[in-house]
Amino acid sequence: MRARVLEEAWQLASEAGWDRVRVADLAQRAEVSRPSIYAEFGDRAGIGTALVHRETERFLLGVAEVLADHRDDVAAALEAGVDHALAEAARNPFIRAVVTAARGGTDALLPFLTSRPEPVFSQAWRLVAAWLDEVVPGVSKDRRNDAADIVVRLAVSHMLLPGPDPGEASVRVARVACAILGRPAGASDEPCPPPHGKSAATRSSRRERGLTGREEGAQCASGSP
Repeated sequence: MRARVLEEAWQLASEAGWDRVRVADLAQRAEVSRPSIYAEFGDRAGIGTALVHRETERFLLGVAEVLADHRDDVAAALEAGVDHALAEAARNPFIRAVVTAARGGTDALLPFLTSRPEPVFSQAWRLVAAWLDEVVPGVSKDRRNDAADIVVRLAVSHMLLPGPDPGEASVRVARVACAILGRPAGASDEPCPPPHGKSAATRSSRRERGLTGREEGAQCASGSP
């Protein structure tokens, strides 16, 4: 019963948006009673939460598989992971409906994605952070966490507000993340200063400017001093 209700909720939300999803319609389409739905999910918000959790697991599983396929090249892995996320957001009718609604100012499902317990952002961040822990263990924990944070934030930003050249989005995201990590962003790129072994003058200059690892990485990626 639970799977049928969630599938019908997915179909309705994909076709008309979450605002049009009604428990009565779900009960009719899934051929179950309304009391049964309330007993299983609690209320309509519970259905939304369960649906988002299901789609999040599927979405992040795909991202994890892409990252695992490029373990030997951090920049290539991040580019491929972001490309997959953006392509999936455009391909998946449910995700596309949520993103389209958000762009138009109707964001009924966004709270489920961003501010409810265990939001999608937190799960995506943990996935990327855990992957970075494995592939770049020599980089400081703070920098790995900063890089994971910026990758997820920029990927979501490009989903909601695509830039003028969407094809370059993944390259830019990977470049910034690699700068934070102190890793080369490509075969021909010079690496940014490594996260360990900085000179005293470099550390002092960074402290004086009050830069976090994320901000310093962004400067390095853009070529700023």
